[in-house]
Amino acid sequence: MSGNDDAETAKIEVWWDMKDCPIPEGYDARRVRPSIERAFNKRGYSTCPVSITAYGDQNQTPCHVLRGLSSTGVAVAHTKSESTRSVMYRDMVEWRGQNPPPGTMMIISDQVGGDLSWDLARLQQRTRYQLFLAYSIKPCNDLFLLYRANWRWEQLLEEEGAAPLVVGGLSSAAMFYCKSCNFDCQSLEKFRKHLSSYKHGMEEAINPPNTELSCVTETWAKNYPATPEHATAKILVLWNMNDCPIPEGYDACGVRPSIERALKEVGYTGPVSITAYADQKQTPDHHLLALSSTGVDYAHTLPSVEYSRMITDFEEWAEDNPAPASIMIISNELALRKSHSSRLCRKLQESNYKCFLAYSVRPFKMPVLLTSAEWLWESLLSGETKRHILQTCSGSEMVVASTGMFYCDLCDYDYNSLDDFKKHLSRKEHTYE
Repeated sequence: MSGNDDAETAKIEVWWDMKDCPIPEGYDARRVRPSIERAFNKRGYSTCPVSITAYGDQNQTPCHVLRGLSSTGVAVAHTKSESTRSVMYRDMVEWRGQNPPPGTMMIISDQVGGDLSWDLARLQQRTRYQLFLAYSIKPCNDLFLLYRANWRWEQLLEEEGAAPLVVGGLSSAAMFYCKSCNFDCQSLEKFRKHLSSYKHGMEEAINPPNTELSCVTETWAKNYPATPEHATAKILVLWNMNDCPIPEGYDACGVRPSIERALKEVGYTGPVSITAYADQKQTPDHHLLALSSTGVDYAHTLPSVEYSRMITDFEEWAEDNPAPASIMIISNELALRKSHSSRLCRKLQESNYKCFLAYSVRPFKMPVLLTSAEWLWESLLSGETKRHILQTCSGSEMVVASTGMFYCDLCDYDYNSLDDFKKHLSRKEHTYE
C-alpha cells in the first residue's frame, strides 16, 4: 500500500528499540538503514528523507555495531533497558510537536501495545501521521493503532538489494545521545568515555530514568470549541436506546432538539442525522412515533448485534460523507469498551472526523476515542437548565421538517410507516431471519 501524495514526500522518523529488535549475530550494521529505506521505497515513499534513532543500553552494544550505524547516519541513543519505551515515546511526542502532518512514523519495538498503543491512538485521532511497525514478536490483535504496513524485524533486514551503505556525508548527522545525562556528541570515543565515566554512573544511580510511560492525552480536556471546518459540517448520531433509554415520563419529541442544542453550545450547527437502535418489541409505539415526527430514524436490532450494526452503519455512512464531518455516540458499551471501540478508533485515525460521546454512567477511565465533547445522557436531555431534572419539549421545539425512517437491520428493509414496519416484523420471513 502506497502513501498519499503528501506523505510520499514528507519526513520519515524511525524509533528503534535495539533490545526488542537487535541486530542479528554476524549481520552488518551498515545494512540497517538501506533495508529500512528499501522497505519504504517498495510502498511508494521513494523521495522521503529518513531519520533513524536506535535506543538501548549502549554499554552492551559492540563498538563495530555503533560505528556501522553511525557511518550510515543512524543516530544512537543510550537508555536503560527498562526505560527505553518511555524515552522513545517522549521523543515521539516531541517530534510530533515540531513536525506537523503530513509525515510518517515507524516504530521498531515489541512494546507498542498497552498504554502506549492507547495514548498514541488518541494522538493519531487529533493529528494523523502515516504509521508503520516492525517487531520480533507480533503485537496482539486488539491493537488500537491504525498502521499502513508492518514487518517482522528479521524479514525487513533481509530485504533484497539492501547492501551495506557507507556515505561519508551522513556521518556528520549521526549523533550519539545519552538520554540519562542529556549529553550528546558526534565522536564514538567521546561517547564511550562518557558512558564509562563516574559522572554518568552517579547520574543513573541518583536520578534513575522514569520507566513509566507518560500518557500525554490523559490531561486533555473533554470539550473543545468547534473548528471552522467542522462547525457547519454534517453530524451523524448513533444512539443505543438500551444503554441510554428515554427516561420515564420524558416526551421523546425532545430528544432531537436537546441533542442539537448541546452541539450548538460547543459551536456545531451542521445538519444532524440521528438513528436510534433498539429492539422494537421493547420500544413503545408512542416513542417511535414521536421520534419519527422529529426526523429521528429507528433501526430494529437485537441486543446481540446492535453494536456491530452501529459501527457498520457508521462505516457505510463515512464512505458517502468524507471529512470534515462528525460522529456522536450515545452508548455506554460502544463508547467505552475496548472490544467495541477499537474499530471506531481506527476509523477516526484515518479520517478528519470529530467525535462526541454521551453515556448514562460516567466512565471510570478515559476512553480510547478522542472526543471533542462529552455529556451525561440525562444531563444532555435536561437542556439549558444544566440540571438532572428532565424537561419535556414544547411544540415550538419540535422539528417536523423531515420524517424518520424505520429500518429492520436484520432483513435490510426500510419503511416510512410504523404500521408497515410492524407488519414486516410480524412476518415469518423476518422471524426466520
